[in-house]
Amino acid sequence: MDVVSDAIAAARVGQPSSNRVRVGGSWCARLAPYDGAGFHVVLKGDCWLLPDGGGAPISLRTGDTVLLPHGTGHVLADSPADAAAVSHAVPFESWREQAEAVEPPGDAAPVELLCGKYRLDRSRAHPLMTELPKVVHLPHRVGSHAELRAAVELLGSELDARRPGSCIAVPSLLDLLLVYMIRSWMDEGVTGAWPGVLNDPVTTTALRALHTDPAAAWTNERLAIEAGVSRPTLARRFTGLVGRPPMAYLTWWRLTLAATMLRDTTEPLATIARRVGYGTPYALSHAFKREFGTTPGHYRARTAEPSAA
Repeated sequence: MDVVSDAIAAARVGQPSSNRVRVGGSWCARLAPYDGAGFHVVLKGDCWLLPDGGGAPISLRTGDTVLLPHGTGHVLADSPADAAAVSHAVPFESWREQAEAVEPPGDAAPVELLCGKYRLDRSRAHPLMTELPKVVHLPHRVGSHAELRAAVELLGSELDARRPGSCIAVPSLLDLLLVYMIRSWMDEGVTGAWPGVLNDPVTTTALRALHTDPAAAWTNERLAIEAGVSRPTLARRFTGLVGRPPMAYLTWWRLTLAATMLRDTTEPLATIARRVGYGTPYALSHAFKREFGTTPGHYRARTAEPSAA
């Protein structure tokens, strides 16, 4: 197991959704804040993204991708619109319907966008995900982010042709796109806690061990041996980078996994407890309520409601 995959899997809910839009001329559309993550891929043309909160307008060109990992509200427009224009932006849903119904003027360079959302459960967000900036802009540059560019090209091909199996291929490619966007962000040499964590061999080895077998009877001594360092060295490096001691992180991760299984499976509580390293359902229930403020049974019932599906 690896931390990035687990961080994404823990928070992901359901399948991503996406819409392809082709538009030209003068336009301005608002996307409201969303309890998940938004993304845009510029398949053709140029446009601008204006994040809520007064951030600088971001120029987007063909091949660019943008991830809004915290669901930040924003505006997409044909130009870096002023405040007055932004305040009158059309809601994205209405704008999309209008854009699909009207062919762009012949003298206007059309813009084609793939816009979509990943549904996330913020209560299970891994620190790696919470550390992402509100806008991750990954410009298309020759020689960089080859995997991300390949995923964008495959998406464009699938959306152009709609061949047999596309109903499986497109959601799978969107999942791959999320992984590549986060990986590309980390490859950009950004500063922060989690890029530092994943570049530290001792901490990475310890995290990999905990994620691979969270139910094991881990102790600081056993984890230090696994990482090939002394207990004090492991404690200092792990706590300094991750922000909590190894055993505290393990407890949090076990409970996050339990929440994922409660939501996504019908496994009995005793089975879940055993799989995440708790000796009895009672022990898991006690720790779960302390972490999430509710019992496992209530959590499962709430997350199984249609409104949360």
